[in-house]
Amino acid sequence: MAKGRKPSFSKHLPRKRFGQNFLQDPGVIDQIVHAIHPQADDLMVEIGPGLGALTEHLVDQVGQLAVVELDRDLIPNLRISFATRKNFHIYEGDALKFDYQRIPSDLCAEQTAQRKMRIVGNLPYNISTPLLFHLIEYQSQISDMHFMLQKEVVDRMAAGVGDSAYGRLGIMIQYFCRVEPLFLVPPSAFNPPPKVDSAIVRLVPHETPPVTTRCTKSLNRIVTAAFNQRRKTVRNALKSFADDALLETAGIDPEVRPEQVSLAQYARLTDLTVANEPT
Repeated sequence: MAKGRKPSFSKHLPRKRFGQNFLQDPGVIDQIVHAIHPQADDLMVEIGPGLGALTEHLVDQVGQLAVVELDRDLIPNLRISFATRKNFHIYEGDALKFDYQRIPSDLCAEQTAQRKMRIVGNLPYNISTPLLFHLIEYQSQISDMHFMLQKEVVDRMAAGVGDSAYGRLGIMIQYFCRVEPLFLVPPSAFNPPPKVDSAIVRLVPHETPPVTTRCTKSLNRIVTAAFNQRRKTVRNALKSFADDALLETAGIDPEVRPEQVSLAQYARLTDLTVANEPT
């Protein structure tokens, strides 16, 4: 396939159960590629390549391109369309369960130091949050991630203390990554058009985390409990984890609501609760 020629998937109809909304706007695709800034030595991983609209712009610019695709009807066409690209690799599987360590192990096996992955994707809205948490498990092997997501999800990921969108998703993602919202994408850029606006976001795993805790699982439990009852005061929302004295030791006013507590304060509270657990 000549560079710039689109893969042919004319008979494929988007599947609702896979959350498929295929990107088709050339201008938006160019914006995404510019934001990603692919390099010749990149190990790029695309989640859900779909019809290959972004794939065809990446494959000739990176060292290795691996794609993870669940829809078996799309895979034969992807193989045909990119058959001449020796740096193109298909992994059939569910992105939510996929072992991303396989990719650098497979493609960088002969190198003395495995390259970190750069991950991109137009993520199905119905699985975006659990998929983000799954990918975080591989943060030490990832240099950055660029995703198309529902705008509301990006707002939640980037929200700060006191924002209406501030909650568990933003706190936990920001614990592991720097979050950079880049630009909006209208429904008209897709086929079929979704009913919501989309946005591109860049996630960069922290080399030196600005906040640390002794147990991220405990942090997640505390934050989840807090925002499950976000209309209550922290005293009431977290009464099964901490009393007023412990909250105040963590620098938290027991009378405030969960959205008024910073990541650093939640991390301090986590460490105090872990320290107080019976051994």
